[in-house]
Amino acid sequence: MCLGVPGKITEIYEIGGMKMGKVDFGGIVKEACLEYVPEIELGDYTIIHVGFAISKLDEQAAQESLELFRQMGLLEEELGVGVEE
Repeated sequence: MCLGVPGKITEIYEIGGMKMGKVDFGGIVKEACLEYVPEIELGDYTIIHVGFAISKLDEQAAQESLELFRQMGLLEEELGVGVEE
């Protein structure tokens, strides 16, 4: 599918000159590029699409979206969790 998934920035660091971070999607943590949202800070919520932060959003909107993803059974699918390659 390829939806944008909301997550919380739990770590920010640099790799090869690129702003990167760890993003928590309600218990599932993945690495993402933060370059497109330079104002993002530790603890902020963002939308991640194909490994890139594309926008900042508030916590309430993020939590509501994550709950809808869970209810539809799409969270693990979108994040590639439990999917064999």
